[in-house]
Amino acid sequence: MALADQTPGTRLTLELWHPNCWAIEATEGHTGGVLAHAIYDSPRADALPTNSVNGLFTAYGATERDVEELLDAIRESEHAGEVQELQQRFGRARNAPGNVVREFFLEYNPNDMVCPTLLQHGFVHSAPVRIEDGSEEWQVGFAGERTEIQDKLDCVREEAEAEVTISAITSSESGKSPREQRLDTLTAAQREVFEHAREAGYFEWPRGTSTRDLADDMDISKTTLLEHLRKAEAKLLDP
Repeated sequence: MALADQTPGTRLTLELWHPNCWAIEATEGHTGGVLAHAIYDSPRADALPTNSVNGLFTAYGATERDVEELLDAIRESEHAGEVQELQQRFGRARNAPGNVVREFFLEYNPNDMVCPTLLQHGFVHSAPVRIEDGSEEWQVGFAGERTEIQDKLDCVREEAEAEVTISAITSSESGKSPREQRLDTLTAAQREVFEHAREAGYFEWPRGTSTRDLADDMDISKTTLLEHLRKAEAKLLDP
């Protein structure tokens, strides 16, 4: 069980950008995304302190070509080490959005990580970090007072040279149902699109409307609507 699940307090979804991140660089301008699962110390035969860590990640996308292009972009990043793809799933099965999923290990400099700064200021991540469109999405718990959150985030912004916005926030002791808590993880745009699609009968069978009609109703492009809808569905379907 993750620490954030054991501690009362506030749950937040953070949209985050920080410099020198290979995953942010690689996903900017490429379809698909990366899930960050776990971090391990890199073994050193000389027993000296390590200057790198190994991370376990999943690259995902709609097609094999999308994922291969994303992995190529990761390999080309000056902030990434060698990509070591896994032939089989590592550990328990992992859910990821997209039709194609490929897991890999990657060695990189821990000084480029934002996680220690978040932890130092009380933000404990409770789910794999999702990186898409040049931005990281963090599900975190904050055990302090809710009034302290903005000051703590300002410290993260300054120390990590990061851009951080809160896209969802809820109390872990709010008494909300699991479904309501999942809805709270959606951004305003994602929730608006999802709720309109549901009310218009998009999830019924046969469907009561099309994505083109939904996009016209909301005065947005079909591509934008599908992007919001896909991300909303992925969040709501995650275990």
